[in-house]
Amino acid sequence: MFNRRFFFGLAAALPGAGLLVKTATKANAANEKAKVVYHVSDGDKVGFVLGNIKNHINGVGGPENIEIVLVAHGPAVKMLNTISGDQSIIQNMTGLMGQKVQLHICANTLKALKTELSDLPEGAKLAEKGGVVRIADLQQQGYLYIRP
Repeated sequence: MFNRRFFFGLAAALPGAGLLVKTATKANAANEKAKVVYHVSDGDKVGFVLGNIKNHINGVGGPENIEIVLVAHGPAVKMLNTISGDQSIIQNMTGLMGQKVQLHICANTLKALKTELSDLPEGAKLAEKGGVVRIADLQQQGYLYIRP
C-alpha cells in the first residue's frame, strides 16, 4: 500500500509532526498508569511469571505506578491451589496480590479440575467466560499483553 519513501516524504513535509506525537504520548503516559495482563497456562512457568511480575513492579517504581492482572488457566491453576499446589508459589502470589496484582482464574479450567475458586489464593477472581476471553477483554481495554 504505502512504501517507506511515502512515509519519509511525509515526515520531511511535516517538520516537527513526530515531535508533537511524541510529546502527546509522553503527556498521556505521565497521566496514566501502565496496564498489563500477564498470561500463564503452563504449570512449570508459574514461578517464572511471578518473578517477572515482581521485577516489573520494581522496574516501574512500585505498585502505585502500574495495574497488573495475571490470567491463569490450564495446568498453571494447579500450582496456585492452596490445598495441593506449590506453597512457595502461593506465598509469592499472595505477596503480589498485596501489591494490587489481580489474579483471574479461568472458569473452564476450574470446572475441568473440579476445583472451587475458594481453593485458590484469597481475592482471586473468576474469569467466567474463560481465561482467553478475559485476556482479550483486557486487551480491548488497553492492557498490554505479556506471556513469558
